[in-house]
Amino acid sequence: MMRLRGGSQERLFYSFNLEDHVPSNRVLRAIDRVFDLSDLRDHLAPYYSNTGRPSIDPELMVRMLIVGYCFGIRAERRLCEGIHLNLAYRWFCRLGLEDAIPDHSTFSRNRHGRFRDSEVLRHVFETVLRRCMAEGRVRGEGFAIDASVIEADANRSRAVPGTQNIDWNKGDGPSRAVREYIVALDKFNPSADEETSNSGATPAPKSVSLTDPAARWTAAPGT
Repeated sequence: MMRLRGGSQERLFYSFNLEDHVPSNRVLRAIDRVFDLSDLRDHLAPYYSNTGRPSIDPELMVRMLIVGYCFGIRAERRLCEGIHLNLAYRWFCRLGLEDAIPDHSTFSRNRHGRFRDSEVLRHVFETVLRRCMAEGRVRGEGFAIDASVIEADANRSRAVPGTQNIDWNKGDGPSRAVREYIVALDKFNPSADEETSNSGATPAPKSVSLTDPAARWTAAPGT
């Protein structure tokens, strides 16, 4: 007998538990079992004011970023939309069905503000690394390098000869991210003069991309 769904009036009360609607084999459940952010607020406390309106919970923003990294959601606007719609994402972020999602601009302000100043993402990474070492997953006795060829977001027309002297600090040249990357390289690596004196002349690359100076031309099958 064909059944006709009766009544279109909305119910006044619902009984709904997110915990019951997230499968046990979801990768977010495995991450949540070991992901510890208990000391995150203590780490960030000096970078928040004691007055003013309450801020967005920093743990919520970090968990949202983890969702983006795990599922390849690069755009912050898409990340907020995905968490709004996906029950598993909401569960991992400790959000209920009626909880509001932070505006995408909140991520930009925090990433370029207190998250950058406090190096909170480094803190989260080192926390995860210490947990991996405690669980015997990482021993710290060696390291491996992946030789996969990854296509760079660099245009050939934006490259300059490797022998050309480039002023990376010019504001009308490379982006801020590239300039900060070059500054970090200079800080944590020996200078060219020092390296040359220790191990001989270092050959200059054939060309350098102004968009991604770490990219190099290579030959790979089919590319």
